[in-house]
Amino acid sequence: MDSFDCKSDIKKYLRLLEKRMSALNIKQINQIVNILKSAYDNERTIFTMGNGGSGTTASHIVCDFNRGVSANLVKKFKVVCLNDNVSSMSAIANDMGYNVIFEEQLKNFLQPGDVVIGISASGNSRNIIKAIQYANKQGAVTVGFCGFDGGKLKKIVKYPIHIKTNDMKIAEDIHSIISHILMKILSTQLLKPRK
Repeated sequence: MDSFDCKSDIKKYLRLLEKRMSALNIKQINQIVNILKSAYDNERTIFTMGNGGSGTTASHIVCDFNRGVSANLVKKFKVVCLNDNVSSMSAIANDMGYNVIFEEQLKNFLQPGDVVIGISASGNSRNIIKAIQYANKQGAVTVGFCGFDGGKLKKIVKYPIHIKTNDMKIAEDIHSIISHILMKILSTQLLKPRK
């Protein structure tokens, strides 16, 4: 049986990933650390959302914070993924349209000062954009993880994390890595004794 020799392609992908990782804006990531810490301190809810691969990152963040970071804390993080409730999503999509599946869920729960994280590699997912626009009007703190040129998401969120790449998979990889950076830092910092 023939086999593939893809070593050069693997190296090429890893080089591109490394190049984009080294170009990350550390100040932006540090801002998000402090936004999430403030949400924790003030007992605010953090909402995440995405489609497809970005949806899995949004869901993963919930696990990382509600269980991972919160495991050894007396007070817990409150993180909700809007793409995890299939029944609500399908009901809203069926009755009102797919473009409002996240916005309509926010109408049930969102309070001023809550944090809304939209993840869209293209930066142009309409259901993410509509939800962020709604969140901005309600006084939420909005964060956007995007790639490519940042799309509309980069322009309308208060705090963007922009991966400058035209490769969807590289953008999704780095969004996932950033979520792990946030988890790692906060799980360490929140357990440190306060002076």
